[in-house]
Amino acid sequence: MPAHVPTTTVELLPAELPVQVTVLDVREQHEWDTGHIAGARHVPLGELPQRVDEVPVGGPVLCVCHVGARSAQAVAFLRSRGIDAVNLHGGMLAWDAAGRPVTGDRLT
Repeated sequence: MPAHVPTTTVELLPAELPVQVTVLDVREQHEWDTGHIAGARHVPLGELPQRVDEVPVGGPVLCVCHVGARSAQAVAFLRSRGIDAVNLHGGMLAWDAAGRPVTGDRLT
């Protein structure tokens, strides 16, 4: 994980995310298809530099991947461009394990 990446955990997030929070899922398409957070935007990490203009800048961005490593890279990239981004430690595995809603099939 890149140094000094702001990170949070599922336990620290409210049960219902505030409307101003954008969830950015940076996993690959096949991972996204297995289940994701409702309302999340999907931009695979490898496409983020070319698609960064698709990331809203009006509020915080919660970056998510499978376990938190790729999303940490996304956070570092977004913050270098002045976007308020935070990494979800444990990623979708932690989200699913905590019983948070996932669209599609369960991940575990």
